[in-house]
Amino acid sequence: MFSRFKDTQKSASVTKTPTAVASVAPKPMAATPIAAVAVESNKGEKRRERLAEIKLEMHRVLLDRLNLAAIEKAAEHELREEIRAIMNEHLEKNAFVVNREDRSTLQNDLYDEVVGLGPLEPLLKDDSIADILVNGPQQVFIERNGKLLLSDVKFKDDRHLQRIIDKIVSAVGRRVDESNPYVDARLADGSRFNAMIPPVAIDGSLVSIRKFKKDKLGIRDLVDFGAFSEAMALYLEAAVATRLNVVVSGGTGSGKTTTLNALSSFIDNNERILTIEDTAELQLQQTHVGRMESKPPNSEGRGGVSPRDCLKNALRMRPDRIIVGETRGEEVIDMLQAMNTGHDGSMTTIHANSPRDGLSRMENMVAMAGIEMPLKAVRSQIGSAVHLIVQASRLQDGSRRMVSVTEITGMEGEVISMQEIFRFQRTGLTPENKILGHFTATGVRSHFADRFKMWGYDLPSEIFEPTRR
Repeated sequence: MFSRFKDTQKSASVTKTPTAVASVAPKPMAATPIAAVAVESNKGEKRRERLAEIKLEMHRVLLDRLNLAAIEKAAEHELREEIRAIMNEHLEKNAFVVNREDRSTLQNDLYDEVVGLGPLEPLLKDDSIADILVNGPQQVFIERNGKLLLSDVKFKDDRHLQRIIDKIVSAVGRRVDESNPYVDARLADGSRFNAMIPPVAIDGSLVSIRKFKKDKLGIRDLVDFGAFSEAMALYLEAAVATRLNVVVSGGTGSGKTTTLNALSSFIDNNERILTIEDTAELQLQQTHVGRMESKPPNSEGRGGVSPRDCLKNALRMRPDRIIVGETRGEEVIDMLQAMNTGHDGSMTTIHANSPRDGLSRMENMVAMAGIEMPLKAVRSQIGSAVHLIVQASRLQDGSRRMVSVTEITGMEGEVISMQEIFRFQRTGLTPENKILGHFTATGVRSHFADRFKMWGYDLPSEIFEPTRR
């Protein structure tokens, strides 16, 4: 553009034609919107970098001057005031010019660094965020309304990120280092935390946080959200109340734990429930609940308590129901034994893409336990222990739905017999990529209808009739 303008101007000066000169006279060029945005973005980036450098230096000053032993006992307003005074003194001493808005941001960030979890703190306080996913110090994603979004949160470097990781895991008595480069932990508010550090994490430490929901979602809430239908809720209430053994199956982030929490609302308040989890996150709504959490071994490889150890001990604690947060290993054999030996109404979750895949995974986990059993005997054990599989799924538009409710009816030869009672029927996709569909019964009468009647749950036959649309 500029080279063409110069050539035209030179030609006009040779011919000395006034009109020609006038026609090519330069006009003031206004900055294009794209260029203006780029300049503004560059300024914002430099400002953030400068604030990050000041914050890092200020954090060192605070660690030197604050009484760390007294921080936990100090009131929040007193600690904020002390941080503000030290910050202002340091800024003036070093002639840092920082406007009022940046001072306020800097003070809040420093408070989060000293007391909270640094750059992660604002994300943890945002109730609209479900997941926080950190891929190294410069890339932090969040999940909001089922969609992953790149946030503008960044860490100074990987050492900064690892300092936050150490702060989290040390608070719950766990450790992460080169000899043990990954860890599961629980934040103070109950959020599930997982981290993996270099050298296993190649491009910087990886952190995943599944945020703890403060509001306990019941069946009514899930129906209102469109997770399943009124008819399915009526059926599931009868299934849980009549002490069927339930497995909630689904992929990561499909809503298995939320579903399990909601189903637990149908358990009678007089029953004794024991829960077993790797990382405690179940929010049961009963009075008589005993919670257990597995424990990894120490640096010497001793003192570990596995979910299987917890499950074996739970059988000696007079439970009415046992709820295992997630079955993923050799503890499956003890879970099946519990379901088969008088602990009806037990529940668990499992990672699987479909109800049939869930049964196959259980077979594989029994083999992982090192117990040599004929395949038919394993399947017979599963077929008699598990009564119902609820399949949860996170669809492509980010919505979470129970896409299938399937009953286990026993064995036919060497195959576990199943029948689907309800399903989510997809019908299309909107231009905004929203899934269209509806819940419908399959037309199959429940295998447990007589059991429901004996317990006082005489379900109307209409709920098992297919929805016609």
